[in-house]
Order: sequence, then C-alpha cells, then structure tokens
Amino acid sequence: MKDSVEPYVTDDGRLIGDVMLDLRNITLRFGGVEAIKDISFDIREGEIRAIIGPNGGGKSSMLNIISGFYKPQEGEVWFDGVERPPMRPYKVARQGIARTFQNIALFEGMSVLDNVMTGRLNHMKAGMFSQAMWLGKAEREEVENREVVERVIDFLEIQKIRKTPVGRLPYGLKKRVELARALAAEPRLLLLDEPMAGMNVEEKEDMSRFILDVNDEFGTTIALIEHDMGVVMDLSDRVVVMDYGRKIGDGTPDEVRNNQDVIDAYLGVAHD
Repeated sequence: MKDSVEPYVTDDGRLIGDVMLDLRNITLRFGGVEAIKDISFDIREGEIRAIIGPNGGGKSSMLNIISGFYKPQEGEVWFDGVERPPMRPYKVARQGIARTFQNIALFEGMSVLDNVMTGRLNHMKAGMFSQAMWLGKAEREEVENREVVERVIDFLEIQKIRKTPVGRLPYGLKKRVELARALAAEPRLLLLDEPMAGMNVEEKEDMSRFILDVNDEFGTTIALIEHDMGVVMDLSDRVVVMDYGRKIGDGTPDEVRNNQDVIDAYLGVAHD
C-alpha cells in the first residue's frame, strides 16, 4: 500500500503529494562488485528529487533500476503503492516513466520533429496495416500525437530547428531535443540523467528554467542526477546522496549541504 505522508505546499505554491515511487533496500551487483548497497529512498508526487554524489557512486545504475534496464538482486520497487515486478523498459514507460540519458541517445540523421515523435510510440495503438494505409484510427492518432509533439516543441522553444537533422545541432540543443522526446511521452515521472553535463552557463540557465517549468506547468514529478551543486540546491525539493554505492545523505538541500559525510565525499576525503 502507498505510504501515508502529509502533502504540503512549497514556498512557490507547488503541491508535494503522496509517495509515487518507493525504493526499498535496493542492492545491485555486477559479478562480485556491489554497485548499490542496501539503499532506500522515495520520490513524492510533484517534487523535484535530486540524486547526487561523486562519479561511480551508483546514481545512473539507480535510474536504470527505476526505468527497468537493470534488475536488482535484492530489494523492492514500489510504484503507486503497488510492488512492481521486474519488467522491461517499454512496460515501465507505459506506467508513465520517461528518461533522458547521460550520453545523448538521439537519431542523428532524423529531424528534431521526427526524434520528438518517437517519444509518442507508446501512445500509438493502430495496427501496422492501418498505419501503412493511413486509415481512420491511424490518421486520428497521427493528428493527436503531432499536436502533443508540437506543444512540446513550442514549450521548449525549438520551433526554428524542428526540421533540422539532429546531427547538425550543437550539444546544448541536442540535450533540449532529448528532453522534448521524453516530455512527448507525457510522463508522470521524468528521470533526467545529467541533463546539464557539458553545458555552458547560459545553457544551464535555460535548462534549469525548463526543468522548473516542466514541474510547475505540467505537474511532472522529476528525479535528476546532476553534478553542479549550485543547480541542485536551487532546483531540488529533496536530495539523496550516494557514494560508492551507499546512501550517505537524504533530506532538504539545506540538510544535505550541512551533512558532514556529504561534505567529506565531495571534498575527496579518503575512504576507509
């Protein structure tokens, strides 16, 4: 059953609701290496939840567990109050979970519009024959899906490049297109794996604004991995900190900022 927690309204007027995703005692091993060691934390509806930590801390592995790419050897994943059995990523996507990747995973030879349209695949129900012949249901689906995609393109201010092949775009715009593709799926939970990696200051400011707007205007719950501590502290409602596969901190940005274990991990203090 879903954990009982008290919803609250943030200072900027956003509602943080019940637990949406609950990770319980997660352990992930690759051979004899424990990438994640008995970690538990939750993500609540409407919040921006950051997952931070030094390189190799297990952050991306945790996102891969949430999105179905990895199956933990121990622990439970609960979604909407129900324990989720192991399932393939496409089934996880159908639950309303979408993600971006640390390394951009777009179709370089396709246009921005076509790349974003691929985010609608789980919403396409017409059979192959109907699609090939452009019959009733397929035509209606195409129109409906195109409307969603065009709204996302307008929202992320990439109208001018909508017909441009992705391979011709600079890095920062590719990151925005990948965000657009994830948003086109209309997710309830959006997983962002280092959405600002490699960006300059102006690009980071733009991406930060879009992330806040996605959360505020679409009501999308967001979990993000990010190394820029200034961005994390400005964007996040709560932060979980991972180091060498263990959880060393969890709380509000102020609580995490003043956690000595977190300070030590980021300052490079030697581990026993």
